[in-house]
This record gives sequence, C-alpha cells and structure tokens, in this order.
Amino acid sequence: MAVLVANIITGLDEPEQEVIRKGIKKLGIAKRLIIGADIHKKSLDARNRNRIAFVSSVLFQLDLDERQFCERMGDHDILYREELTPSFPHGDQVLNAPIVVVGFGPAGLFCAYTLAKEGYHPIVLERGYDVDHRVNAVERFWKEGVLDPECNVQFGEGGAGTFSDGKLTTRISDDRCQYILEQFVNFGAPEEIAVKAKPHIGTDKLRGVIRNMRLEIERLGGEVRFGQKLEKVHRTNGRIAGITVNGQKMAAGALVAALGHSARDTFSMLHDEGVWMEPKSFSVGMRIEHLQSSIDSALYGNLAGHPSLPVGEYQLSYRENGRGVYTFCMCPGGVVVPSSSSEGSVVTNGMSEYSRDGRNANSALVVSVSPEDFGTHPLDGVRFQKSLEEKAFQLGGADYCAIGTTAGDFLKGRNRFRLKRVEPSYALGVTPCRPEELFPAFVTDMMKKGLLRFDRKLRGFAAEDSVLTGVETRTSSPLRIVRDSETLMSRSLDGLYPCGEGAGYAGGIMSAAVDGVRVAQKIISVYRP
Repeated sequence: MAVLVANIITGLDEPEQEVIRKGIKKLGIAKRLIIGADIHKKSLDARNRNRIAFVSSVLFQLDLDERQFCERMGDHDILYREELTPSFPHGDQVLNAPIVVVGFGPAGLFCAYTLAKEGYHPIVLERGYDVDHRVNAVERFWKEGVLDPECNVQFGEGGAGTFSDGKLTTRISDDRCQYILEQFVNFGAPEEIAVKAKPHIGTDKLRGVIRNMRLEIERLGGEVRFGQKLEKVHRTNGRIAGITVNGQKMAAGALVAALGHSARDTFSMLHDEGVWMEPKSFSVGMRIEHLQSSIDSALYGNLAGHPSLPVGEYQLSYRENGRGVYTFCMCPGGVVVPSSSSEGSVVTNGMSEYSRDGRNANSALVVSVSPEDFGTHPLDGVRFQKSLEEKAFQLGGADYCAIGTTAGDFLKGRNRFRLKRVEPSYALGVTPCRPEELFPAFVTDMMKKGLLRFDRKLRGFAAEDSVLTGVETRTSSPLRIVRDSETLMSRSLDGLYPCGEGAGYAGGIMSAAVDGVRVAQKIISVYRP
C-alpha cells in the first residue's frame, strides 16, 4: 500500500531529489512520518516550448493510516494506491500432455515464463532461431540481401520486437503492465524503464534481456526449441489432441498460439483446419525520415540540445470520413531496416538502439485499411499485405531495395529522388518511385493530407527533403483468431489459446507481453502444475 502524489512539476535544471522534496511539501506532513519514497513515473511536458518541464509522481509509504489520510486530504493529486500484483491461483484439472507455446515473441515469452515460474514446464516451439544465430542471419540480409525465410526480422527469439526500438509504451490500462516492466528490469533492462512515462529498452539491450529470460525458463524446467515450425493441429471430439512439427507428431494438452503478425502460412493452415478467424483492420504506408536535430528543434525550440532533454519523439494522427492517418513506431535516432520474411517482397520497419544517437529520426506514416477495402475472407488482409510487398519488390528493382521519394516530390507528384539534408538509412538501397504506383489512391491521398496536417503540429514534418521509404505493412495482424472472452480459448477448438499480436489481441511489445501473462493465468487457473 502507498500514497501516490501526482503532478509534481520540476524544471530542466532542477536535480532529481527535488521531485521527492516537492512531493513531501504537497503532503504537508512531518518527515518522521515518511517511511519510504520512490519516483513512480516521470514524463516531459513540452506543449509550451517556453516552459518545458518534467511532470512526476511519487509513491510514499507513510507511518499512518494511508487510506484515511488520502480521504481526509481530498486532493485529486494525492491518492491511496493499493499495490496490485498479478495472482496465479492454481486449478485442479490434470493435463495428460504438455502445455505447448508456439512462438517466442513478447506474448509467447511472457506466457512461457509465467507458466514455468508456476511449475508448469511448458514446451516452447519457435520457427526461427536463438537471438545470437538470428543476429547473424539478419545482418547478412542487411549487408548482402540474402534472406533466410525462417530466421529474420520477423521470426526468431524475441519476435519482431527484437529488431525495433524496444518501446514499452502502450495505450492499455492493465495492472500487469508494471509487472512486465519489473520483469524486464530483473533480466537486465535499464532500471529507468520502470519510471519513464515512455520507456524503451533499445534493440541492443533487449537482445540480452530476452536471452536471460529464455535461460530462466529453461532453469525452471521449461524447454525452448528453435527451428520448430507448426504444420498441423490434431483434434479429438473438438479438443486439441496434438500437433505436427517439422513432420513429427507430438502431444499437446493445451496449445498457446502466440504466432506473431507475420506467420502467414500458419494462419492459412489453421484456417484450413477449421479454426475460426476473421479479418481485421490494420494500416499500410511508408517510413518517413527527418534529421533528429530538426525534430528536436521543432519540439523544443531554443532549448533543443539541453542535456536534461530526451531526444525528441512524436505521435501524430488525423481522421477524415472514418479513415485515419497516423505516425506509428517512432524511432528517435534510429534507422529504417529491411524486414522481409518471405522471398520476393520488401518490408520496412524502424529500429533504434538504447542511446538513440543516430543522425535520423523515423516513423511509419500509415493509413488505416479495413475489410471494406481488401475483402471479408479471413485471409484477405494477408493477401493485401502480400500484394503490396511483392509489388514494392518489383518496383524497387527485384533486389530488396526499398522504394523511395521525398515528401516534397510526393506532394508535388514528381518521380524523382533528389536528396539534400536527409540521407535514407535503409541498408539495401532505395529506388525512386512514386507511391501512387504502389498504393490505392485512398492511401496516398490520406498520406498527403497527413503530411500537411502534421506539418502544422510539428513544423518541418513535411519538409521538402524528408525521405519516404516503403513499404510498411506489418503494423498489426491483418486477422483475429476468435477466442472466448472468458476462457480465452478458441471458439472452434478447445485447448487452443490464441494469444498476442498475431492472434489479434495486442499491438506492440507491452500489450503482447500482457496478453501472454493473461493467457498463462487462465491456463494456470484451470490446471494443476
């Protein structure tokens, strides 16, 4: 239990201990009554560039009745807070076969870790490879254009998030979020992620964290098997009975499908096996790059470069007639990375390391698409993604070059690629291309409106020499594997637990990890270890 004191304002030049001092002043009590104090969250308020400040909250442990104290204070900035941690009550049903977790991205990782910690000895199957093997495969693709379809930016230990910014921001409000952050810190992530309002780990540090979690799962009795591709599910009387992996049949008492958003062949197999799924909305577009210094200046004005300020980041959106255009997965000081998972296709993503000290900033500039745009068959969204990626491959020269233009040329309809201040960071090269050659008109029209609208909010966003590269298609899963809201099991196959982003129940590292814990809790509540 604790007392949360919120909205503590400190200037850029004030020391961190000033946050605690101002929190004590807000409480208005004697220091002898304070048992402990920890900064809970810290965010930057840069809405007014002339008055940029930090806004923090502090958790205090007091030597008095904290609930009564908060009620007596009647201040909306002083709140009684119960420390809510996930509970894991065990069920009593007996499983006659192992719990199998398919996929080792954030959802599968945290599901397997939770199960292992509670004594359930899960078997994890990952079609890609361990993080060290995977880094070598990815770097070879980025340098030589040699793609391994089973081990790449999308597939392998840690999932797509391993080659990203390691952003842990989320829009969901779930008590498990703090638990996820604490586990990341326990396994080697920077301690500051538990405090920052916009935490990130960075791809360089995230790899070690994931490796450490895998080793702990194995120490606790779980198994993690790499290079293992799910090929078929077997059922008896409407319930999961086993699976086929790499041509070999194995038993499965429960199957967690934490597939990730790019496991298209597995989606197709599950659909053919009668697993109920439906198409869902997602977004497509291109990556936009600016100089990081330009973003910092636009956000912070004359204070840009102040040592207390983080590198600038943004999140922008606009809606018109039911369709949205927005920025997504913003990577300060990062690079645009080749992210294909199948031969003959081009996919882009963004990545930055912990230091975020690269020359460019990048984010996805994407437009929402729905089944009304691409079709109502469960796999129509997959087909739409694939068609864009394959066409981008051909337009780029059929050698994994990205297609590219500048914001100025795009807005003026010119087919050229005259670079000035901003050099594209995509490692395999960029081929000039008008986005209109790739996308439907409703996508390019909204992208143009987004550029102009966002430039009003963030001066220079639509600068002539900002660079657009593409294609960005893997913003989220194009389908949802339908599950029951109570049991979290598939509505068409008992014992199958759709989980995480690929199944359509998350969008990013944090929400996927939360869903992994949620599914593990449900399994634990039914079965005994």
